Amino acid sequence: MSDNSNQLRYEIPDIVYGTWRILDESEKPSDAALAERFRVCLEHGIGTIDTAEIYGLYQVEAAIGGALKADPELKEQLRIITKAGIDVPSAEKSGALLPHYNATSENLVACVEKSLSLMNIDVIDLFLVHRPDWLTSPEDTTAGLDRLLEQGKVKAVGVSNYTIHQFETLDQLMDGRLATNQVEFSPLEMAPLYDGVFDQCLRGRVRPMAWSPLAGGRLFSEKNEAGMRVCVKLMELSPKYGDAPLDALVYAWILSVPANPSVILGTNKISRIRDGSKASVIKLDRQDWYAVWEAAQGKSVP
Repeated sequence: MSDNSNQLRYEIPDIVYGTWRILDESEKPSDAALAERFRVCLEHGIGTIDTAEIYGLYQVEAAIGGALKADPELKEQLRIITKAGIDVPSAEKSGALLPHYNATSENLVACVEKSLSLMNIDVIDLFLVHRPDWLTSPEDTTAGLDRLLEQGKVKAVGVSNYTIHQFETLDQLMDGRLATNQVEFSPLEMAPLYDGVFDQCLRGRVRPMAWSPLAGGRLFSEKNEAGMRVCVKLMELSPKYGDAPLDALVYAWILSVPANPSVILGTNKISRIRDGSKASVIKLDRQDWYAVWEAAQGKSVP
């Protein structure tokens, strides 16, 4: 974490375990197997889990709850981040005829109450509005977040996928209490560097979170030209950093940005959890960081 971590509004660790695809396997992991995976995360310094109501078509939170029930000590050792506000047609959202957003006060409160029950926990450490809802006023969204904080159902609140203006509007209504903005960021998706999101986080002492840090697998896909250029460069750099795993180098690249985005590591493989956890101790040389940027862009800096 950066040297100014004690100045942040809310402390988020360098690496967070993401659960978006934990059920995307041919065979659903047992409660005990999932609990063991969380144990491995803890053993490697990853003590925070990121999830969302919609993950696994509304099934992941229940799976997390099963793991916490199988190993009750995990409840005291893990911090939980979850999100809500996306409805898609499903058994869970029977009234949804098409995908849409719902960040109304009523819905956010109901979603948190359901999440607490499904995950078998008493409080959510950090709750995020998953997507900005264009049909809900910021005042309505704020009312729900305030109620959740006042009732002690969540310890902190933030947003995900918000533009700088959307964040500023909601943050002002929250008296500067938004804890984070979780956005997509990787060598293949650098928008937050250019659109002001990271600059806003720096100015407001907010640590952002980077989802899809490996670009949803495109970074290591032979079908992606930019991804292959980055892979070649990372393989060249790896010996310089003690033969560091390529994914750990990518996470270190993300952590090098001054806004110091927390990396959401999403994998079902124990080996990649171990590899990714090494990123926090890798300090990339400035020119190596730009070499990765250059590989991703396919050109030199302007």
